[in-house]
Amino acid sequence: MAAKRRTPAKKSTTRTASATPRLLTGGNPQIAKADGDAPVQAYIDAMPGWKSAAGRHLDEIITRAVPGVRKAVRWNSPFYGVEGGGWFTGVHCCTKYIKIAFFDGARLEPLPPIGSERASTRYLHIFEGDLIDGRLRDAAQIARWMKQASKLPGWGRAS
Repeated sequence: MAAKRRTPAKKSTTRTASATPRLLTGGNPQIAKADGDAPVQAYIDAMPGWKSAAGRHLDEIITRAVPGVRKAVRWNSPFYGVEGGGWFTGVHCCTKYIKIAFFDGARLEPLPPIGSERASTRYLHIFEGDLIDGRLRDAAQIARWMKQASKLPGWGRAS
């Protein structure tokens, strides 16, 4: 009788919660799609260098400006929305800056500074020089935009 050949055990490909997320192009953390604060905080913790402090402050600004804000990670980016109202903003790490997308930003006052191919979307780019001791210099204006944006019809569904 021939001896049965043993197959080596496969290595686990599942990542543990403590594993450091892989950084994608431009330093954007790869975080699995999920709802809630935990995946957003995992994204912020994985943001490289100065961007993590900026991300933490930005998250604080949004959470204070929009009580009950819904959070999720979609397409490796944090999204913020209102229950039943869709997503009003998203965050994405780029090589030299953090891109904040206001999905209906063309209706905000004053207009966020950077346009998009999509006429309704406007952007704000945050650079390292926009931080003072880990805090965003334009926090008050960002909070005003977040409050306004949260009251407009959002993109997609927040649920």
